[in-house]
Amino acid sequence: MKELSLNILDISKNSVKAGASLTEILLKETDQKLTLKIIDDGCGMKKEMVDSVTDPFTTTRTTRPVGMGIPLLKLAAEMTDGSFNIESRHFEEYPENHGTEVTAIFNKNHIDFTPLGDVIASITTLIQGSPDTDFLFKHTLPNGEVSVDTRELREQLGDVPLDTFEVILWIEEYLKEQYEALNN
Repeated sequence: MKELSLNILDISKNSVKAGASLTEILLKETDQKLTLKIIDDGCGMKKEMVDSVTDPFTTTRTTRPVGMGIPLLKLAAEMTDGSFNIESRHFEEYPENHGTEVTAIFNKNHIDFTPLGDVIASITTLIQGSPDTDFLFKHTLPNGEVSVDTRELREQLGDVPLDTFEVILWIEEYLKEQYEALNN
């Protein structure tokens, strides 16, 4: 993928498909490194699936026999001399504490570093496309933090759905304002 934000969208949609009620998208950025963590409380994966999930010919999709999201994220991290890890706890073994955590670490100064891209569009697309799922997005930068938590939005909005056009526009502007404030 040409932008990491597309990987974020793809992996987070996997969390939604796994029945996650909360997906955390955590970016931590320094001058040298970018760490991406996507943590969900979905059904999790059995060990056999975790062991094979980085193989592009392992997928749960029925529309095509190839799953590229995780393998491409792993490749993008490793191409920068970074690292990739996936841990999962399947609900059958861990009925109270199941889910998946994907971690990718990138060396930002490496020539093969994939740019972050339009993370605001990815986050708003996730929220709009999965309005019944909660998302916590947090991007920690050397000079501050940008975040949005749909659980907090739900408290303020009451019965107004998150995928309402005006709400999505507000979320987009809210994130833009936070990034602009860090750049000033």
